[in-house]
Amino acid sequence: MKLATKFIHAGAAPDPSTGAIMTPIYQTSTYVQEAPGKNKGYEYARSQNPTRKALEDALAIIENGKFGLAFSSGVAATDSVIKLLNPGDEVIAANDMYGGSYRLFSKVWERYGIKFVYVDTCNTENVKTAITANTKLIWLETPSNPLMNITDISSVAAIAKKAGALLCVDNTFASPYLQNPLDLGADIVMHSSTKYLGGHSDVIQGALMMNDATLREKLYFIQKSCGAVPGPMDCFLVLRGIKTLHVRMKQHCENGHVIAHFLRKHPSVDKVYWCGFADHPNYDIAKIQMRAFGGMMSFTLKDDSAAAAMKVLSSTQLFSLAESLGGVESLINHPASMTHASIPREERIKNGLSDGLIRLSIGIEDADDLVEDLKQAIG
Repeated sequence: MKLATKFIHAGAAPDPSTGAIMTPIYQTSTYVQEAPGKNKGYEYARSQNPTRKALEDALAIIENGKFGLAFSSGVAATDSVIKLLNPGDEVIAANDMYGGSYRLFSKVWERYGIKFVYVDTCNTENVKTAITANTKLIWLETPSNPLMNITDISSVAAIAKKAGALLCVDNTFASPYLQNPLDLGADIVMHSSTKYLGGHSDVIQGALMMNDATLREKLYFIQKSCGAVPGPMDCFLVLRGIKTLHVRMKQHCENGHVIAHFLRKHPSVDKVYWCGFADHPNYDIAKIQMRAFGGMMSFTLKDDSAAAAMKVLSSTQLFSLAESLGGVESLINHPASMTHASIPREERIKNGLSDGLIRLSIGIEDADDLVEDLKQAIG
């Protein structure tokens, strides 16, 4: 099945009672049972909900997986993966990653005896070197947030398999339209469905997709037991968003190409971080494992200072200054003080995330208007 057809029809079936083409919003907390223990497959809405089931089926299909699970946020989905581990276990994670993931790892889970080792995963030898007998999970972001680093998923999957560790890939920046980590050997794919899957900045949700039935049962047990589940209205919104993912992503990619090349030619811009440039250090890997290069990018000015960045951040008119990404509208963000503020400054600087870095989520507006907005903001 081609991508466009898959995204429109994934998990969708007419409602059996009415023929409604859209999955109904089952706004209920519980279900009437015929007798104790005898039900129609639904007992209590924390455990099961028909709207959520339709979404979870769709999530599995769009990532070429067998199973999908929906969570109340991307962080909740990430948290559930870490709950597979035990005190003393070790996690290898990318040193360029979303600040919320770093905060969860360093401020919450380290207190419970989980050790996190941060390496530059673009060089897979670093991953090999960091493996120990206690390594149980490798956590990747590719493309990474916010420096757009690319990691060879297939190579790291081989390393993880040899070590007996799980590989989880945060696929939020790429979306299933651009990249399918399960096909490349990952055990789990994580999404902040808030972003490209929902696509309209109106929902908070997370997702996990996998192929292994035993792993699905473990994660479902955590989902049910810990209760970080999304409501049916949120599930409906993400189901609706998935139907237009392919159309939106095409425009995100086209606009991203235009904006990245505009920024690279601008006399006041120093570096542009976008994985679609042929001289990107991991361009060859990106070409192999991605279908296109997306609408996420970051850049620094030649005056790489927080003050210079703030001037741009406060001067855009179409780019809205806000956290998050992946919506139809363009957003501009200052990672050092917003999405990555929880990472200590010395760690940020060491990993290349300067105080002057600006991150863009390119929307689906007219690209010429976006260029004009950045032109007047940068000056």
